[in-house]
Amino acid sequence: MKNSKCFALLVVMSLLILSACNSRLVYDRYASTPISGWEKNDTLSFDIRPVDGTDTYDMWLGLRTSEAYPFTAITLIVEQHIYPRDTIINDTVNCKITDRHGNASGSGVNFHQYRFPVAALQLQEGDSIHIRVRHDMKREILPGISDVGISLHRK
Repeated sequence: MKNSKCFALLVVMSLLILSACNSRLVYDRYASTPISGWEKNDTLSFDIRPVDGTDTYDMWLGLRTSEAYPFTAITLIVEQHIYPRDTIINDTVNCKITDRHGNASGSGVNFHQYRFPVAALQLQEGDSIHIRVRHDMKREILPGISDVGISLHRK
């Protein structure tokens, strides 16, 4: 009994220490795409709760691909709807997946992880963001894209 309480305390303290190390991180979530392929009309959605301070925030797009992805790049449309100001911002993010020799430029072995900048946003305290991400490729169904994510960091 005493050992389990000590272990629980150690786990809680470790989590607090780890979260304190990255206090600028406001949001970090991934959404999976269908195994059969990401269809052009399949929009991924992310909801960022109201921020607790007026500041500049950097938004990043995360991408995980497998060897089944057939192209050297992908173009993604990131629509950000900021509430309560009712402001809509559309960004086109051109993501280079391979280097000039055709080698994956992301980290990983079977799956490759990428991170691309989207925008720097000036947010007011209490602003929340609804984000929609879709691909803008000529092919209707993209194989090899496993996950797409959004992260928001206080500058």
